[in-house]
Amino acid sequence: MRATKRTVAVLSAFAAALLFAGCAAAPKAESPTASPSPTEGSGDHDIDEMAGALLDNGRMFVVTTQGSSTCIPQVKSATAKGQTVAVTLVDPASDSVCTMDLVPRASAGELPSGVDPTKDVTLQVTYGDRVGTIEIDGTSITGTPGTPTDNKPSASWIDDDTLVLLTWGSSGCPPVVESLSGSGNSGTVTFVTDKTKVCTADMAPRVTLITFDKGSVDDDGAFTLKLVGDNLDGTVEVAAS
Repeated sequence: MRATKRTVAVLSAFAAALLFAGCAAAPKAESPTASPSPTEGSGDHDIDEMAGALLDNGRMFVVTTQGSSTCIPQVKSATAKGQTVAVTLVDPASDSVCTMDLVPRASAGELPSGVDPTKDVTLQVTYGDRVGTIEIDGTSITGTPGTPTDNKPSASWIDDDTLVLLTWGSSGCPPVVESLSGSGNSGTVTFVTDKTKVCTADMAPRVTLITFDKGSVDDDGAFTLKLVGDNLDGTVEVAAS
């Protein structure tokens, strides 16, 4: 069982001034429900069940929220004061068509220069009229926020049985999971390989949430994730949570 490494508090905008007075732990995320019907606009969103982690050897952070799988919020800004980072999330353009499902989504941004990822980091997240706080424990990583990325895949546990994977490549062709298996301290994720797809010629960060069967893997020790397919073949070492 993992030790508690993140706590979440969520307040309405009018109560944001009380944020420093105390926070309540967020409930564990439940299984998402889905409906295939699309709708115009950004759709409902919920940050009551946020989580956060560091990626890219401490150069980046990720925040998960619940909402439409096709309208993932973007990091509009991230500014730091000491070890506290104020993060603003925004929905895609108002004319976007969003599915009416409710699933976990991951939004990544650059950790501001001056933040020390080896020490505890606080993310204060504003998303619409809601405000939430995520506490992330410092880890023994060697990257420095603000320095260039090495474009290597990285991963971090975001919750029990769930990790977030960062890969680099075309923003128009994010990885699509075909199959997943895991046991103990290792797992394998296979991605769909489609040589006919047309991809943008950029090099962008792509984040993918990977959830193993409940209790099938051990996130308390070093974990090896094998990547297969879609030109991502290799392994990623995931630190203990």
